[in-house]
Amino acid sequence: MVWLERGTRLSILNQECPPRFPSTDDQEDLTEMVMIGIDPHKGSHTAVALDDQELELASLRVRAGRRQRQQLLEWATPFDVRVWAIESANGLGYLLAQQLLAAGERVLDVPATLASRVRVLSSGRSNKNDPNDARSVAVAALRSPAMTEVRCEDHVTVLRLLAKRHIDLGRWRNKVCCRLHAHVAELVAGGISTEIVVAQASELLAGLHPRGVAAVERHRQALELVEDLARIDDQLRASRRRVTGAVAASGTTLTELFGVGPINAAILIGYTGDPRRFATQHHYAAYNGTAPIEIASAGRTIHRLSRRGNRQLNHAIHMAAVTQIRHTHSPGRAYFDRKVEEKKTPKVALRCLKRRISDSVYRRLVADARRARR
Repeated sequence: MVWLERGTRLSILNQECPPRFPSTDDQEDLTEMVMIGIDPHKGSHTAVALDDQELELASLRVRAGRRQRQQLLEWATPFDVRVWAIESANGLGYLLAQQLLAAGERVLDVPATLASRVRVLSSGRSNKNDPNDARSVAVAALRSPAMTEVRCEDHVTVLRLLAKRHIDLGRWRNKVCCRLHAHVAELVAGGISTEIVVAQASELLAGLHPRGVAAVERHRQALELVEDLARIDDQLRASRRRVTGAVAASGTTLTELFGVGPINAAILIGYTGDPRRFATQHHYAAYNGTAPIEIASAGRTIHRLSRRGNRQLNHAIHMAAVTQIRHTHSPGRAYFDRKVEEKKTPKVALRCLKRRISDSVYRRLVADARRARR
């Protein structure tokens, strides 16, 4: 059995050994490891400590505040060898997970869905309350063979934050444009027939002389929306510059892929995280939703489109595939045409191309991670 050093994903290479707990054959005096599950909330955190037999050793509920880390560490002092398992360590448990990491603790991220299944399927502890939730988190981390270990924030986190900010700005711009289209259509017959441009919208509204109190108010709000649109455009330009600089600083080779620009590269790096947590390119494809779902019953097997996985990653790969299809000189277009010649529908050919791009992204991410460790 091989345990990976701190800072990498905690995993076991020998599947015959019990999950999460090192053998005591060579070290008789080795202290028993304790798994501490935490159910985080905005106002409080509930912790439950279990041994390797899932026996509850202690429990604690602390108020979310400045002393939360100190209280938890003091309570866990009797457990010399311990691992913290936090439900949604990138959600409500984000701050606590980072605080424990800063204190030198080992922290695992337990998906909320997995913890919920453990609680529902457990005997005698299926009631929905904080102690049972914390216990189910500990059991899930204790028995799951592949649980992601939380890492200290780095450049990957920065790229994810920048990508999310850029996506949010784009969505907000669409909302403002839709609202402006609606107002202008109520002021001018036909409204704005093309994509809204700030200068053209301002010129159109400046030439209007509305009559009636309702029309005057619509005109005023339309002018305010144009101002909002101009401000969002400035923010988008600034965001793109920051994303481009951050991607260049990361030294990634993703931008060498046809159809992957700085924004897509930031999404792929930021939302993938550590690529080493995916054993193969097939695991990565299942995570981003480009791998089809197999449905087999009574000797009949079919594959359906996956709606699962990280949709941000799926969208980035989709945009790269669409870009390749639109350019006849791209390698993706040749692959797409070959699939169509094989009697595949355009939608199925697009899905095949997305899977091919996913594999290329995975290989480059892994190669970049290896190069960064040298």
